[in-house]
Amino acid sequence: MEKAIHFLMDEIGLEENAVVVAGISGGPDSMALLHLLQRIRKKKNIKIICAHVNHNVRKESMDEKVFLENYCYDKNIVFESMMIEKYSDDNFHNEARNIRYQYFDSLIKKYDAKYLMTAHHGDDLVETILMRLSRGSTLKGYSGFSKVVQHNSYLLVRPLVYYTKEQLESYDKRYNIPYVIDSSNEKGTYTRNRYRKVVLPFLKKEDPKVHLKYLKFSESLLESVVFIQKKVYEVLDQVYKDDVLQLDAYLQLDPFLQKQIIHSILEKFYSDDLTLINDRHVQLILNLIHSKKKNSSIYLPNNIKFIKEYNHGYLAIESENIDRYEIELFEYAYLPNKHHLEVVHEEDSNSNFVCRLSKENVTFPLYVRTRKFGDVMEVKGLHGKKKVKDIFIDSKIPIRERELWPVVVDSKDQIVWLPGLKKSKFDVPKSGKYDIIIKYY
Repeated sequence: MEKAIHFLMDEIGLEENAVVVAGISGGPDSMALLHLLQRIRKKKNIKIICAHVNHNVRKESMDEKVFLENYCYDKNIVFESMMIEKYSDDNFHNEARNIRYQYFDSLIKKYDAKYLMTAHHGDDLVETILMRLSRGSTLKGYSGFSKVVQHNSYLLVRPLVYYTKEQLESYDKRYNIPYVIDSSNEKGTYTRNRYRKVVLPFLKKEDPKVHLKYLKFSESLLESVVFIQKKVYEVLDQVYKDDVLQLDAYLQLDPFLQKQIIHSILEKFYSDDLTLINDRHVQLILNLIHSKKKNSSIYLPNNIKFIKEYNHGYLAIESENIDRYEIELFEYAYLPNKHHLEVVHEEDSNSNFVCRLSKENVTFPLYVRTRKFGDVMEVKGLHGKKKVKDIFIDSKIPIRERELWPVVVDSKDQIVWLPGLKKSKFDVPKSGKYDIIIKYY
């Protein structure tokens, strides 16, 4: 841990008597961080606030909270905790993250802390970069995450980024540090877990220190982002005033700057939910701006839409009356028609409420949207195409429900499923080879 200690003591310049809020789950990574801070406390007399969030999704959660509370009592560490009572967002991980950091912010204010530290390590960085490269992101997003982020009144610091999970577990063993294991980390239904179990071991076999190469890549990319942002800010005020994009002036800019300005606007608007935005959303906005349509709009995650009105473009929060939407389908989506789409690991049913798809036949990622004029689908077993409009009529779907009915498409806008109604020819039998199972309920 000498690299992390040097980073905190010399590069960050951790002050004497500083107050540090540490996000601690009780797992091997976060307990290594908590132990590291105790070692530094002997040198700098820092005050450690252990901040624990009970996500309330596993039966072991309360036992883990008690374990950590007892540990902190024995080690003279201030213990703070909260439990998430319920979730309402259509993205569990995103909502949990937002609640977690809001809680951390409240503790920062309560204790007048100057530092918030989390246990993100080198493997986390590699996984994040790979996932964003695969699904698309912004230049900043492709960098994964920073070792240090300056917030208004404090620094967010990730001192374990120099180490792999295996190294942290060895550290725990060396110092007899107790920890708990989160059983959900073993589930193959979570995208990150699949990268962790399949892709990362291959990369480490090629180079055991590959995480340091990714760290260097991340830092180099962030340096580039800072430089590009300076150029963006030089022209941003000329084309983006009072949260409205002046399209005539904007379209005179270099295409690269145009794209980066859209990235900057989205990053500002989605400051707490940046992981929801990727290149496809930027391209949708660019396509609309460059189209001949004078008045139109497109839908983005979290009920946000980009509106084009003649020479103006702007982002707005959609009202309750949603009539169109397009959502990238990750692991779960809560739909405007009050139904759900979820990627599941196993499912016995073979009904129209379950769809199995292979990457050999459709182009990932998948999207769920409302119907478009002229939509057709190659219905399974029909040996031909059929209009979505006719499928609704044959199924006696009320007109008011058709407008919000989900249409699942691939990245080429090819309809692969009408959840609850019809499967396309791309649906793979239960006994066949498929990459994803989606359930509608």
